[in-house]
Amino acid sequence: MNSLYLAKTSKTPEVTFDPKSGTFEIIGRSIPENSVEFYQPIMDWLDVYQKDNEGGIHLVMKLEYFNTSSSKCLVDIFRKLEKMYQEGHPVLIKWYFEVEDEDMKESGEDFKDLLKLPLEMKVYTSEDE
Repeated sequence: MNSLYLAKTSKTPEVTFDPKSGTFEIIGRSIPENSVEFYQPIMDWLDVYQKDNEGGIHLVMKLEYFNTSSSKCLVDIFRKLEKMYQEGHPVLIKWYFEVEDEDMKESGEDFKDLLKLPLEMKVYTSEDE
């Protein structure tokens, strides 16, 4: 299975999904004009990954900001991962937020409360990048 890569823009995050390592990353800002259109290739890729792979998933979420429509799409992605987790796949989400970014911290905590899969909260500073 091929990796999935979507380059970062001023309105969309960088997406790197590597099936060989099981490391998936979504990093940057998510305020696309059409969130469903942007996230659909990710959803499609995950459908194929789910059928063809038994390995684990380590999803790194390092978003600076996301809008409401992106939030809905992220929930859809997390629900797919939740289903995989319930089917026995090892899944771990690491939700990164800057130490002073209360909104992103609260968003991560909200997702953690909503989901039935491991989600770790991780603090970083801009110097860590």
